[in-house]
Amino acid sequence: MTVAATPALYAQPIAARPPRTWAQAAHAVLFLAVFLLASLMINGSQFALLLPLRLLPFRPARKLYYEGVRYSKGAFGALLVLSSQWFAPTQLVLSFETEGLGAFTAEEIATVVERDAASGNVVGLRLPQKAALIANHQVYADWMYAWALTYFMGTHRDVFIVLKKSLKWLPIAGWGMQFYNFIFLARSWASDRLHLTESLSWLARRAEKEDSPLTFILYPEGTLVSKDTRPISKKYADKLGISDMTHTLLPRSTGLHYSLRSLAPRIPSLQLIDITMAYPGIPPLHYGQDYYTLRSIFCDGVPPPAVHLHIRKFDVHHHVPIGDVSASSPRALPHAGDPSTAEVDIPENEREAFELWLRDLWREKDRLMERFLATGSLGAAGKAAEVTVPVRLKHRYEVLDAFFFFVPAVAGWAWSKLR
Repeated sequence: MTVAATPALYAQPIAARPPRTWAQAAHAVLFLAVFLLASLMINGSQFALLLPLRLLPFRPARKLYYEGVRYSKGAFGALLVLSSQWFAPTQLVLSFETEGLGAFTAEEIATVVERDAASGNVVGLRLPQKAALIANHQVYADWMYAWALTYFMGTHRDVFIVLKKSLKWLPIAGWGMQFYNFIFLARSWASDRLHLTESLSWLARRAEKEDSPLTFILYPEGTLVSKDTRPISKKYADKLGISDMTHTLLPRSTGLHYSLRSLAPRIPSLQLIDITMAYPGIPPLHYGQDYYTLRSIFCDGVPPPAVHLHIRKFDVHHHVPIGDVSASSPRALPHAGDPSTAEVDIPENEREAFELWLRDLWREKDRLMERFLATGSLGAAGKAAEVTVPVRLKHRYEVLDAFFFFVPAVAGWAWSKLR
C-alpha cells in the first residue's frame, strides 16, 4: 500500500497546518525585534536629521532633505530584502513576454539581466527607470516582493505607492510613509482624483527635472482575490455584460488612467511595467491569502519557495491608449480650483478605450495564471528561459543601510568636528 506524501508546508492551507512550534515563536520574536528596531532607526533619523532640513528656507537644505528621504526609502527597501533573506528566504523567478502585448525584443532580453562576472549571480535588472508598475494582487506580501524587484532595478529609493488615508498616522509606519511622499486617498473619488493628479504630477515633474528614477506601484484590482471579493468581481462583470475573470479580479481602470495621464505629460520616456505574479502551492480556484500571509511568511518562517513574475513593458506615449493629453502643460501642475484640466477631464470615448485595453491585458494575465497552474511556469518558453534572482542583499555592507546606519554615523562625525 502506497502512502501519499505529505504536501510541503507552504502548499497546505494555513488553517490545516500543524500547531505553531516554540521554534516558530522564537523566529517570530526575532523577526519582529529586528524589523521594529530597523524601522525605529529609519523613522527616528527622519525626524531627528531630515525634518530640521525641511524647515530651513534654503535651497541646499531642501536638496539635502530630499536626498535624505530617498536614502531613508532605500533603507526601508533594503530592510524588506534583508527580512526575506534572514527570515523568509525565497527567490524571484522572472520570465519576459516575447510574443503578445508588451513583448520584449530578443536584444532587450539579452541585455536586461546584469550578472556578476565572478559568481554569475544576478546583481541588476535593466528595466525602465521611470515607470508605472502594475500587477495582479493575490497576497498582502505582493507589494514587498514588488519593492524587492525595484531593488534589483536600482529604483528602490524612488518607489511611490497609493494607500488608504487611515494609514497616514500609524505610529512609525505611517509617519515614515509621509516622509516617503506616498499618496494617501480617502476612498472618495470626488476629492481623491484631484489629490492623486496633483501629487503624481508634482512627483513626475521633479523626477524629470532632477533626472531621478520613479517607480509608481499600483494594483488595478484594488484588493486581493478572495472568497469575499470574487462575488463582487462577478457582480461587476454581470453589470458590464461580460464574463468574469477566473484567477484574477476584473481591474478598475479609473485610478490607473488618471495616474498615467498625470505622469505621461511630464515624463516623455514613461514606461508601463506590467507584472503577472504567481505563487507555488495554491491549487486552482483557491485563494492566496489562505496559504500566504505576512504572519505565516515572516513570523512562522513559511515563505513561498519562489515568487514567479512575468514581465511586459509598454511605452505609455505610443502603446497605451491614455487619450489626448496634449493640452496638459508639463511645467504646470493641476490644482483643486480647476477640475477641468486635461489630466482629469477625460472624454467618455477615451475612458472606454482605456478600460477595454486594460481588461484585455488582464485576460492575458488570466491565461498566464492558467498556464502556471498547468506547467509551473508563466513564460511561453517554460522553465528554460526563466531567470532566478535570490531575494538577498547584493553587498554585506547594505545591512547597515537597512538600519539607516550611515546617515546618523555621518551626522555624528560632522557634529564632533564642529564642536
